[in-house]
Amino acid sequence: MSILVAYFSRADENYFAGSLRTIEKGNTEVVAEKISELNGAELFKIEMKTPYSKDYKKCIKEAQEHKDKGILPELVSVPDSLDDYDQIILAYPNYWGTYPMAVLTFLKQFDFTGKTIYPLCTNEGSGMGSSVSDLKRELPGADVRNGLSIRGSDVYGCDDDLRVWLRDNELL
Repeated sequence: MSILVAYFSRADENYFAGSLRTIEKGNTEVVAEKISELNGAELFKIEMKTPYSKDYKKCIKEAQEHKDKGILPELVSVPDSLDDYDQIILAYPNYWGTYPMAVLTFLKQFDFTGKTIYPLCTNEGSGMGSSVSDLKRELPGADVRNGLSIRGSDVYGCDDDLRVWLRDNELL
């Protein structure tokens, strides 16, 4: 069986250690690609049909509204099946203390019973938030493991941390 990295990532204006700057590739996407390079995992990008605003402050308001109102944004696509994957690395930024609602839209498309989920969260200091416990609640039939938190401002230098985490989880 293969390993899948399903990830949600956002480029454009982002928050980095107290300031805003525009990036061409989202932090989570950078990490997902590093994982694929290290272990050959297949990648699937979770993309919303109507993306969040490029403006950071508007984006976080939109994300908060989705969370507060339980809005599940429509996705561009989902895989036909996850049957070929026993192990799924689920990567996402921390939005309002957990994963973005687009990730929940993705999760609701499949039965994760018997699958092992490895959460990975990029953030700028808020860690995993409640995302691991939220995943355990949302995916009762899955084995949700402890996650890895990576600072967004550190994604280009996180190779050692990634290798250790992947090795500890027998994903290398």
